[in-house]
Amino acid sequence: MARFALASIDHGWTVAQRVALERAHVRLESLVVLLLLGGVMAFLSPFFLSVGNLLNILLATATIGILAIGATFVISGGGLDLSLGSVMGLAGVAGAWTCVTLGLPAPMGVAACLGAGMAAGWINGQLVTRAGVPAFIVTLGMLGLARGLALVISDGRVIYGLPSGLVWLGQGRPFGVPTPVFIFIFAALIAHYALAYTRFGRHTLALGDSEGAARAAGLRVERHRRALYVIAGLTAGLAGMVFMARVNSGDPTAGMSYELTAITAAIIGGTNLFGGRGSVLGAMIGALIMGVLQNGLNLMAVQSYYQQMAIGAVLILAVFIDQRQARGARA
Repeated sequence: MARFALASIDHGWTVAQRVALERAHVRLESLVVLLLLGGVMAFLSPFFLSVGNLLNILLATATIGILAIGATFVISGGGLDLSLGSVMGLAGVAGAWTCVTLGLPAPMGVAACLGAGMAAGWINGQLVTRAGVPAFIVTLGMLGLARGLALVISDGRVIYGLPSGLVWLGQGRPFGVPTPVFIFIFAALIAHYALAYTRFGRHTLALGDSEGAARAAGLRVERHRRALYVIAGLTAGLAGMVFMARVNSGDPTAGMSYELTAITAAIIGGTNLFGGRGSVLGAMIGALIMGVLQNGLNLMAVQSYYQQMAIGAVLILAVFIDQRQARGARA
């Protein structure tokens, strides 16, 4: 029944609309799921379509969406980063510590967030490429290291009292829209262009599709893979800065399990878990799907641990559908 409904909607799209979606590197099924999920949540809750709630969805999606950008780059290049959420928490603590404890201005706090994220990504990349440690082990270890370092720096406590300029990045509302939404859209557009229309993006997809072929074609595989992990760390640092500014504090427990949601969003958006295919705009749609799902469950007063179960189930379902489509395309 569900397959028939999706097929009916799919046939309603014109050839021009399909071509436009393909050029934008957006998976049609993801867009359909977002529309259907939004319709279901609007039917179940009268508050879902209110302006305030839609802005809340965009605000909550911004952090996950930025993390999903980094996940898209790493996964489409044939890698994996399980440390995104912990690095996000470390970056937020580093930025808050820089401004509150050291008394430095807001720009230095932003630099500390981004620098902490990039440093963690650089370490991940070095261990994966130079030491030959599997990415799963390296990033799983970084997950614990980054979280522990955040707790050490903050002494296990939340750091309050950020400067007003930094708080505006999380709580400002230019034109009535939260500032993090603008940051998310700006970062996504830059990342989309880089992945879809530049040599770096083409090399990333080639690396994920076949490392041997990429190496034979002259691609400097190790250097490129290190760059992908640095990009992932940079997005985690940016997400940490946005979250820190939004809650006006550096919380060492921020971002717990966010890597799961970010990876889910990337895969829902069309990124192949085993590399070779990725879409930043698709990851944006995937992040919106996760945001709508969580928001709708909150409106229906579903307890948080059931929400974690739902996210895990969606991840398994997304990978299952992606692999079935891949097998069908090969057949």
